[in-house]
Amino acid sequence: MELSLFIKGIIIGISVSAPLGPIGIIILQKTLNKGVMTGFLAGMGAAVADTFYALIAGFGISFISDFLVDQQFYFRSIGGVVLILLGAKVFFTNTIKQVRGQKSSRGKVLGDFISVFFLTLSNPITIIVFGAVFAGVGIVGKDANTFNTSIMVLGIFSGAALWWLSLAVGINYFRHKIRLRNLWWTNKIAGAAIAVLGVISILSLFYLDRVPGL
Repeated sequence: MELSLFIKGIIIGISVSAPLGPIGIIILQKTLNKGVMTGFLAGMGAAVADTFYALIAGFGISFISDFLVDQQFYFRSIGGVVLILLGAKVFFTNTIKQVRGQKSSRGKVLGDFISVFFLTLSNPITIIVFGAVFAGVGIVGKDANTFNTSIMVLGIFSGAALWWLSLAVGINYFRHKIRLRNLWWTNKIAGAAIAVLGVISILSLFYLDRVPGL
């Protein structure tokens, strides 16, 4: 039973992380420019944020969940603005200086982790996704078995971590085959995509009141 829940958690963690949204593009860009470890640790910021939301949904911490969902307009607005600014920064990054300064930027890894963590937290709707998942496997709020919920959450974290590690390693495989000019174009495309997704995120806020239950 426990193994089954853990495996389900891994599958859920991968499924939640896999769609190539703004976080995926950010991890791609960081891995190409700074290497596998930077990309993976930045991805771990997303994994930890998703795990935090899974804990809230799994253990039925309703007052936190309600607050985050009720205030999602502000959280997602801030996240959208940050994505636009981050996209602009990536777009105008000097690729040659970034690659040459890679060794001196090791200390910025923690900053990458924290920035991705808060960007992922800016979408509280993830709580609803995990809530539906837990309900689907019979783990619901205050009636949940603490041990089973913990196993599921651990599986979700493991699945998310496995996905970001696989993505970073996979991208890093091609990294050394890409020339600086290709990285220049990668930064332009990734920066523009991140900024556009930020704009879409902000525009989507004006349609929240049309979605039942939100």
